[in-house]
Amino acid sequence: MSFQDLVADRLAVPNKTINKCIPALPLEPIQTERMFSMQIELRESCDYALLVPTSMGVRLTPLGGQPVHCSDTFTLKATSAETNVASVSSYLGLPVKVLTSFVKDNPFAQFIKDNLASRHMDYEGKEIDQGGPWGYRHQINVADSGYGSRGPRVYNDRAGEVGRTLNVKDFDLDHIFGQQGVKIVHLTGLVGALSPETGTFCLQLARTAKQYGTRISFDLNYRATFWKNREQELRDLFSEIASLSDILVGNEEDFQLCLGIEGPEAGGDDLANKIDRFKGMIDRVKQAFPNAGVFATTLRQVVSTNCHLWGAIMSVGDQWHVVEPREITVLDRIGGGDGFVGGLLYAILKDWDPEKWIQFGWASGALATTLYTDYAQPADEEQIWSIWHGNARVKR
Repeated sequence: MSFQDLVADRLAVPNKTINKCIPALPLEPIQTERMFSMQIELRESCDYALLVPTSMGVRLTPLGGQPVHCSDTFTLKATSAETNVASVSSYLGLPVKVLTSFVKDNPFAQFIKDNLASRHMDYEGKEIDQGGPWGYRHQINVADSGYGSRGPRVYNDRAGEVGRTLNVKDFDLDHIFGQQGVKIVHLTGLVGALSPETGTFCLQLARTAKQYGTRISFDLNYRATFWKNREQELRDLFSEIASLSDILVGNEEDFQLCLGIEGPEAGGDDLANKIDRFKGMIDRVKQAFPNAGVFATTLRQVVSTNCHLWGAIMSVGDQWHVVEPREITVLDRIGGGDGFVGGLLYAILKDWDPEKWIQFGWASGALATTLYTDYAQPADEEQIWSIWHGNARVKR
């Protein structure tokens, strides 16, 4: 029975009347090939549920979805992909720590610190002297939200990025992982590929995490501009991090270009082909990286800037979960994928059953796209579950 049929039956009105005001929502969008339960055992008695290394920056966004080149008024937000992920956990009450670097005595650095504190995150990072007007600064991300038939545009200005100085020598990893304790460390290919120093930093984080029993999540996040003329160096680096990881996130391109996994034959662009291709890819990844037990990616089809079909697919052990794409209304799409990973990790940290991992991840990503920040700011778990269930009624 569909959601519309259920409502029509309860209200004793024709189904066609319901169809006009309620979008088609499957009551059970999760498809499971076989019954199998797998939980990820996490360390106990840890100061931090989640740890993220990151290069913090700011985002400039024109008001009202206007294009950058037409605008003279912008909002300023602190941002990074990794803290976007961590925000789901921090807003829902789990302890989070951020490892980063700051420009010393810099107003943007103070702006970022205040933002992290407002998001209930602890942070640790070396203060780097700016070194004059052509020295270090925090990255600047200039991005409009787009509107209707006009897609968003993003302009990254990373010259002098202080986050490229992240160095393992600036942190006491034995203290962080051994004495403070961390349940999950989340790494991304963005930080891993920023510079040779940040790559070494991420690898050492993974090694130390493994030593102390911390679970490792790795979002591959391939960026062609970061990899130019460094292909073999970064593939070796990413492959070692992936070999230590418990959770791998990425699409077909990520797994092929970051890890050198042979991709399946190209098929059509419909959902069934995308899912089949991803499953074929993951079968190869599992053979190459048997330590990982969770693989996930999002599925997105853009109908217009403000209307997307949003779905996800996840493999846990030998079990597959698929959230078939459902229509969501989008205010600003940036950070939706990070929200998905953030919700997924939160669900794992809460020790829920695997089917809820992808459900909560899907809904957390959908929540992020309704906000002008790049990160989800859930009021509570109920708000996210309401999105999953298609319930947008007012709560008083």
